[in-house]
Amino acid sequence: MTGHFFEGAEKLLEIWFATSASSTAKYLPRNDLRNIPRDIIEEVLNLVNCKVLQYAQSATTDTYVLSESSMFIFRTHFVLKTCGETTLLHAVQPILELARDYCDFDVVDQVFYSRRKFLRPELQKAPHTSFDHEVAYLDSLFEGGSAYVLGRTNVDCWYLYTLDKTCVHAKTDQTLEIIMTDLDRDKMKIFYQEHTSSVAEATKKAGIDKIFPNARIFDYLFDPCGYSMNGLLPDGHYFTIHITPEPDFSYVSFETNVPYQQYNDVIRKVVALFNPGKFTTTIFGGTASTSLDMHRKLFLYSDYDRIDHQVVCLVDYDLIYSYYKKHPS
Repeated sequence: MTGHFFEGAEKLLEIWFATSASSTAKYLPRNDLRNIPRDIIEEVLNLVNCKVLQYAQSATTDTYVLSESSMFIFRTHFVLKTCGETTLLHAVQPILELARDYCDFDVVDQVFYSRRKFLRPELQKAPHTSFDHEVAYLDSLFEGGSAYVLGRTNVDCWYLYTLDKTCVHAKTDQTLEIIMTDLDRDKMKIFYQEHTSSVAEATKKAGIDKIFPNARIFDYLFDPCGYSMNGLLPDGHYFTIHITPEPDFSYVSFETNVPYQQYNDVIRKVVALFNPGKFTTTIFGGTASTSLDMHRKLFLYSDYDRIDHQVVCLVDYDLIYSYYKKHPS
């Protein structure tokens, strides 16, 4: 296989921290990942092989739009999402040390590392050349790791690594990720500079600004093509979208932590905007926030067949994985 190629599929890392001195949810002002200086965060991102394009803050969140995707930093956890040939796992050890040195976080409360199956794994750099190598790398840093593969291994499967432990502080959060491929070519043209004069125009033409109309949006249109955005909502939730529009390997990802009850509507809205040939959804929720009995009835979409639907009950979370394919014309 020759010619231009870009691996749109992101590596996604989320780590939650706690202190051994606190068995309650009350933290000291020092216990805050946002205390880590921005220039040191940028040094860590250099290890991953990505640069900061935009930075913003809210009362709850520091947000970074990166040359390869996004980073969000909250008080007790962070989300780092990088695409292409980035070496995301090289950030883990430095961040553990920074969390300890700047924030007195000496307990890793939970780890989530996930990604879709790469289109061209041979182009990745160690330790991302295979999921087995990634698991071995993470196992060298953490005790009690568990690795999962969801979906069909000969199609578009999805990998997850997490810790098999009960969290120090009970989590009430939730996360939705939508991974879309075989995108509508006309819609993808919006994300080429030759068709769109500015990033603001791309955001409006695509309808991204209407997903959550009250969000603050930080967006970037790449040259000659490609798009990334982070959105911060007034209630402290976030969403992020990353687009690789080239037709031979088109890819769009969407992620948010808005409440679970909104997910069915959000999925319909996002899928309608991008019109993918195939898409995958993953939903994480604290066991109290999801109702497994409803999943076979919810998340069914008129233009798509649900090919796979799997539920994994982790220690503190339920994970729901679904894979959809458009009806034949």
